[in-house]
Amino acid sequence: QVQLVESGGGSVQAGGSLKLSCVVSGYTGYRNAMAWIRQAPTKELEVVAALYHRTGNTFYADSVKGRFAISQDSTKNTVSQQMNSLEPEDPAVYYCEAALRGTWNRPGDWGDWGQGTQVTVSS
Repeated sequence: QVQLVESGGGSVQAGGSLKLSCVVSGYTGYRNAMAWIRQAPTKELEVVAALYHRTGNTFYADSVKGRFAISQDSTKNTVSQQMNSLEPEDPAVYYCEAALRGTWNRPGDWGDWGQGTQVTVSS
């Protein structure tokens, strides 16, 4: 069974930083990319960052450009997201995603969701 385990969430004051980590295991199929997707109350799912494994190319939602950075380790089994300058608009459950089968910024085009990690920002 594929497992995507997120960690690193927590509570931080506005302007602070957090680093999320996702470790994938048990994946035997094709993997081309991973992403971080967030779900905030009353808001739609949003893909905030994506990374293509083979090239290392990254893509970001306009809402987080310049503040978030997604990266992978040498094994491509761990994906991190450095989140700087967190804002009150950023709180959400952040999910690690794999198995892209479409366009990176469409949440429905990703499979293999993790359980999520909660990020809270105080103002």
